[in-house]
Amino acid sequence: MLVSTFAWAAPLKGMSLNGATGLISIPTGRIGWERSADIGIDLGYHAIVDEETVHIPKASISLFKIAELGFAYDTQDDSDNADTILHGKIQLPIKGSSAVAIGGNHQMLQTAGNDTDLTQIYLAATYPGEFFRMPAETTVVVGKSFGDEAPDDAIDFGMGFDLLLFPDIFQGFVHWINDFANFSYSADAYGADANFRGVFNSGIRIDLASIPAFSKFKFALDAIMTDALDDNRAFSLGVTFGAPLG
Repeated sequence: MLVSTFAWAAPLKGMSLNGATGLISIPTGRIGWERSADIGIDLGYHAIVDEETVHIPKASISLFKIAELGFAYDTQDDSDNADTILHGKIQLPIKGSSAVAIGGNHQMLQTAGNDTDLTQIYLAATYPGEFFRMPAETTVVVGKSFGDEAPDDAIDFGMGFDLLLFPDIFQGFVHWINDFANFSYSADAYGADANFRGVFNSGIRIDLASIPAFSKFKFALDAIMTDALDDNRAFSLGVTFGAPLG
């Protein structure tokens, strides 16, 4: 019961691959420092490893416990293909432990030096529950993408699951994170292409802020398999560090 209460009071808010507070490919209804700081900053980095290694540094700022703004820089395989992703979300005033946010991102994509843009808007809802007596959060995302790289009629849809794995054994450190979506972290994603039939991503997120000395900060490590059920699978390692500023 104590573990469950702690999980809902302070859910682990890591960064998705495109920088928004979220799971792997999808954002959640949460922002980086909701209910805990008027201003908070998160810095993150993910590497996606396949035939090449792609580096994605990112940063975001949370404002007044209701809004989040940030960016990610996706190096791809060379500077002619590097992409920049700007993101933002506003959390709706929902009472209780659930969270709903309206958000979007603007992707400035490059292919062989040619520029193209894509904009995605979405509604994300995250709500707590239990799975075999282990605290969990489920996220549902519905949205729409606009631009040359976006499907004409398709609605963006994703579901995700964050499970606090065996808290009595791992002492609240280990989260199992999963998401499935018909969109990737960007329209020019590396290692996981959701354009044809969607992708399933799965991995472990380790919450080092469970250590008392780090409890005022955010410190998470990710080990992820993207597109885990396909031959197009790749691996990702990442880290998120955050601190309240006011």
